[in-house]
Amino acid sequence: MESDSGGPEIAHHDSLQGLIESLSAYIEQYHGGAIRYLGVEGNILKVTLEGACLGCPLLPSTLHGWVEGTVKQFFPNIERVEAVEERTA
Repeated sequence: MESDSGGPEIAHHDSLQGLIESLSAYIEQYHGGAIRYLGVEGNILKVTLEGACLGCPLLPSTLHGWVEGTVKQFFPNIERVEAVEERTA
């Protein structure tokens, strides 16, 4: 899902992935769930959710309110955050 263009684009993805890892550390510590960076398609950040996040009734508020809101503060070009089910081979 990530761009192959290199240069600043890769740095952008590295910074975005680092932010998601920081948010996930909080979620893991205090809520027993996790969020993992998958990549960016256009202006949409793709993530997968794990642990206690799966099936949680507060997931929409956490994903779109807290995670998306935080991401948009640092990366205003991201229009939304989408949770994707990660498929195993």
